[in-house]
Amino acid sequence: MTAARSDPDAQPLTQEHLARMRRVSRVKVLRQRLGMTQMEFAEAFHLPVTTLRDWEQRRSTPDAPARALLLAIERNPQVVRKLLEDKAA
Repeated sequence: MTAARSDPDAQPLTQEHLARMRRVSRVKVLRQRLGMTQMEFAEAFHLPVTTLRDWEQRRSTPDAPARALLLAIERNPQVVRKLLEDKAA
């Protein structure tokens, strides 16, 4: 730790630096992990693509039911997709 503090290129981040950093949306990470485009993810899980974009760009946040859906997708995307396909048929 002492070596890191003495390295001018590895100084700890200040609160100001941390505040300016942009975190990646968990929704975007999930979608990318599934290897899907926004359109593919939205269609597969019956979400408006505009809503998905807003979540990913942090213009809005998922409400409680949407968070539950996203958690289910995260845990078992194939099952959720199958259930939604069966419902649509």
